Amino acid sequence: MTDWEPRAVALADELAAAGKLTDERWRKALTSVPRHVLVPEYFQPDQEGGWRRVSTSAGEGLDAVYSNKSLITDVDERGHAVSSSSMPGLMVRMLELLEIGRFHRVLEIGTGTGYNAALITEYLGNGNNLFSVDIDYIDTAQERLASLGYHPTLRKADGVDGLPDWAPYDRILATVAVPRIPAAWVAQLNDGGRILADIKVAVSAGNLVLLRKNGDTLSGRFDGRYAAFMAMRHPDRAQQRPSQPATSGNEEHSTTHYEPMAWENTVVWFLAALQFPEGTTYGMQLDSDHQPSKATFSSGDGSWARVDIKADANGERLVVQSGPTSLWDVISDGYRQWEEAGRPTWDRFYLTVKPDGEQVVWLDDPEGEFSWLLP
Repeated sequence: MTDWEPRAVALADELAAAGKLTDERWRKALTSVPRHVLVPEYFQPDQEGGWRRVSTSAGEGLDAVYSNKSLITDVDERGHAVSSSSMPGLMVRMLELLEIGRFHRVLEIGTGTGYNAALITEYLGNGNNLFSVDIDYIDTAQERLASLGYHPTLRKADGVDGLPDWAPYDRILATVAVPRIPAAWVAQLNDGGRILADIKVAVSAGNLVLLRKNGDTLSGRFDGRYAAFMAMRHPDRAQQRPSQPATSGNEEHSTTHYEPMAWENTVVWFLAALQFPEGTTYGMQLDSDHQPSKATFSSGDGSWARVDIKADANGERLVVQSGPTSLWDVISDGYRQWEEAGRPTWDRFYLTVKPDGEQVVWLDDPEGEFSWLLP
């Protein structure tokens, strides 16, 4: 017999000590659900740049599955991670934020392994009021959940459409990132209900936001702690390929005093990303000693930028950029907006979803000086 129970208890103790688990009912759920059954293996990077499968039945795999770690659970044919089992600490923190009641109807967007569905079902006492959608993995998740006595309603569908056949819901939880709140979720939420979702307008650009519905309007605050989920996938849409820099065009040379790894300041990166071309991403260029020497940026329109990591004696760094969009200029504008707003942290940002579909991010006061439209 797998000795998982003491590990689950130790994980709960760790999360409680860190302030991520405060509700005894969620603690009971966490210590009652055998995560290794729902995540029987995961992928770990190997030394050749590929992946190796790790079983969670014993040894390092069993230790990992009962640690506060996100585990990669699926890799596509290009070798890109496309699904994961999120950090348990993040999941229980999100579940506590939603304040799920015993008789609430809950819609989960992104079934994945079914681990989160198991936690919610255990918390609710049965699966009658839990509904979950995913474009993949449904059959496997349903089988593993049933083996544990959990029977929520799972459906294979595009999460952007919600699940209209069982609407309305009191709570909607998205464990995938979306660029804006889909209209279907708004329509399927009861008045007074809540949505907790990860808004990401570009790679790593955004954060969790907890919204409450009042009539036809949703509004709420972004979470003070940064979190990130994989982007929602859609069954009728090919996955976007990494953007390629343009091979021609004039290069612009300039200098900057801003930190080159702009994505590390998640608020700055979000503000900049509101103006990014589609498909903008970032990376690092290594020198001959395999040390980071430049921050790199590229977008789907062929634009690119490179910024030296090391500053000169005056604190300036060389910027080289090219293409239809001057990417570093856009990023610099993100820095400037952040500074003009008083260098705010995430907990000062809010989102309002209006009845006409407009989605507005605002700082401190909805009628204040600083607001931005989601693309």
